[in-house]
Amino acid sequence: MIAEPDDDGRVQSVVAERGPTVLRIALGGQLRRLRESRNITREAAGDAIRGSHAKISRLELGRTGFKERDIRDLLTFYGVHDVEERDAFIDLARKANEPGWWHRYSDLLPPWFSTYLGLEQAAGKIRTYEAHLMPGLLQTPDYSRAVLSLGADDADTERRVAVRQRRQELLYRPEAPVVWVVLDEAALHRPVGGRRVQRDQMRHLITLGELPNVTIQVLPYSAGEHAAAGSAFSILRFAEPELPDVVYLEHLTSALYLDRRQDLAQYLSIMDRLSVQSLPPEKSMDMLDEYATKLS
Repeated sequence: MIAEPDDDGRVQSVVAERGPTVLRIALGGQLRRLRESRNITREAAGDAIRGSHAKISRLELGRTGFKERDIRDLLTFYGVHDVEERDAFIDLARKANEPGWWHRYSDLLPPWFSTYLGLEQAAGKIRTYEAHLMPGLLQTPDYSRAVLSLGADDADTERRVAVRQRRQELLYRPEAPVVWVVLDEAALHRPVGGRRVQRDQMRHLITLGELPNVTIQVLPYSAGEHAAAGSAFSILRFAEPELPDVVYLEHLTSALYLDRRQDLAQYLSIMDRLSVQSLPPEKSMDMLDEYATKLS
């Protein structure tokens, strides 16, 4: 986590495992606060680095990499001359520019999903509603293989499966995020990969549900209509105060990232209602066990 600057304006220490995406966003937030504390406009800051106000906006939102020359010029323009403080900013910029583990799969992953992977790896809490399939973060290799083999080259399927399995390592980290999944009962009925794959997937969900940081609820048919019918989404929350919650909505060829206060409030309300309508975790595990037994 990147801490707030102290009274002298110095940048505090970094917990290195947060990942490049979160470092970019947090560093951008610190640069924004520096600029605003000096009452400098984005236009003026853009001129100082031979750019535009749009470039400053992208830098401050962490949506682009950092050039060391730009960071040095901005710090000079903002009146930051202390050598140690400047070096701390440059060090963070270098870390923020380091590729994440998913970079090696960049030929498979669209840019909009690479962004999500960076956010997922840095999140402190992930809440997901899935209507039709098991969430990628909870899939077994065989289930992932069955899903990903549709519409993909056989040569790439195993690498795509590897990405999903690598994502799941965060569930077992020492400081693992809280993962709370609401799974529509329809996903339990959808045959993916055959009876054995489905059964093993159910057993896997039961095992994951025993982790202290994982909660799985099933939204049964008996719940009737609900506000998120047919619309899967995830809400990511971060420990860093400079990072807003993000709602992630994935489509076939693109994704939306929502962080406006009103959007967040709406999706949080929907997720809370889904959780209330769903079976409690213990009864959800019973339902999963019942389905797994029928598939044996």
